Amino acid sequence: MLSFIGRNILTGLVAILPIALTLYLLYWLAISAESLLGGLIHLILPEALYWPGMGIIAGVGVLFAIGLLMHAYVFQQLLAMAEQLIYRMPLIKSVYRSIRDFFDFISLKQETGLQQVVAVRLGDTDMELIGFVTQTDPEKLPEGLQREDRVLVYLPMSYMIGGYAVLVPRDNIRPLDIRMEDAMRFALTAGVTGAKT
Repeated sequence: MLSFIGRNILTGLVAILPIALTLYLLYWLAISAESLLGGLIHLILPEALYWPGMGIIAGVGVLFAIGLLMHAYVFQQLLAMAEQLIYRMPLIKSVYRSIRDFFDFISLKQETGLQQVVAVRLGDTDMELIGFVTQTDPEKLPEGLQREDRVLVYLPMSYMIGGYAVLVPRDNIRPLDIRMEDAMRFALTAGVTGAKT
């Protein structure tokens, strides 16, 4: 009886937790934007013109403006200079670089180097792993690993951010016609959620 109750509580938790965490994150972002930017708007506008929610709208506007500015070469260079300054600060650089790499990775931008989704055959078996080709040019690999017949493949581990960078013979990989996001989601959840159709 207790195992039946515990199992159902766990099932309910697994069902509701992703939704609850997503809603809480959105709520936290909205409250933070409203308190920070709403306070600044309060200082600028008279009390009669201010209404709740202006901070959230201002936050969305600021993010949109930053996104637009990041397409300009000047602002890209300013961000690069700011990052170089951060990378010179001993403790801060480690934290910043980890956070930056994590967001670059989960956003699957082109700069992350993920080039192609592939199935990697394990030796002479019929087993295959889902992987992502990260480097096909042997000149960009460390000395001693530069071989024309090999490519560097990232093999993600399920249910955690991590994985292995493996040099694989070109004959052992098979390109897959799957979007990067779908393949990453499938690999990271161990296929529990199924393939997106």
